[in-house]
Amino acid sequence: MPESIKITENSGKENKYVELIPQIKTLIEHENNLYANLANISAALKEVFNFWWVGFYLVDNRNDQELVLGPFQGPIACTRIKYGKGVCGSSWKERQTIVVPDVDKFPGHIACSSLSKSEIVVPILVEDKVIGVLDVDSEYLEHFDDLDKIYLENICSLISSKL
Repeated sequence: MPESIKITENSGKENKYVELIPQIKTLIEHENNLYANLANISAALKEVFNFWWVGFYLVDNRNDQELVLGPFQGPIACTRIKYGKGVCGSSWKERQTIVVPDVDKFPGHIACSSLSKSEIVVPILVEDKVIGVLDVDSEYLEHFDDLDKIYLENICSLISSKL
């Protein structure tokens, strides 16, 4: 298992993703524990991109109408999110990635941190069922774009392939 993530200094966003994804694949290939893998993935994304908050919410096995906080990097977060509520709950319900350029303009946005300005949420699908979401927040408006969508979906596919 690698001890650190190595990314070319001063490289652009796409190059960072291109270099990061094979390292994530190597990081998780011999580990079958979901929480360990999600913890390392959130740490790698935080380290490489310095996102405000990056982490996972997982469908609660005891109450399949809520997401519960999983491994993350960043300030403390909301612990539970109801199905269809906020960006995370909406991504779960719609089964698709949601990019929010300005969280203040997203109806029903759940503000876990008032410093968060934009957000992207990617569902993790296993056999057509959402088992959780990857949630990434930025303290900057319009921080996320199609590149983030493509590569974060790729990372979520790596997670799905392990389950």
